[in-house]
Amino acid sequence: MTGVDPVLLAAAGGGAGPVGPVRAALVIALTVVGLFFLTIGTVGLLRLPNVYNRLHATSKATTLGASGNALAAWVYFGPGGNGLKALVTIAFLFLTAPTGGHMISRAAQRMGVEFEAGVTWPGTTGSRPDDPADDD
Repeated sequence: MTGVDPVLLAAAGGGAGPVGPVRAALVIALTVVGLFFLTIGTVGLLRLPNVYNRLHATSKATTLGASGNALAAWVYFGPGGNGLKALVTIAFLFLTAPTGGHMISRAAQRMGVEFEAGVTWPGTTGSRPDDPADDD
């Protein structure tokens, strides 16, 4: 680079400062953990039998996987600029993923999607999830 100080660039949120071996190892480890959880979520989506099981696999695993990758970005970029965006991403994921998963599950339940044999909807006596347990 010609005439651009990397420390000033990092302070402005446009790049990372110098990366030492410990920080690089931590970024690699968090990225591998994130990739592992994203892979498990993908396998769960492809292999599990119904919408409820698939939803559980994808919402939990992808939240942890994306959070691991965002945490790796925070470690790489530092606490300001792009690192702060990574922390906001983690907070947003932990607030919205459970809500979205719950809403999809309720929609599937109200559409009459069956559970696996022998499983009942919480608060009901039969195996069909026709009537929700709450009054919404």
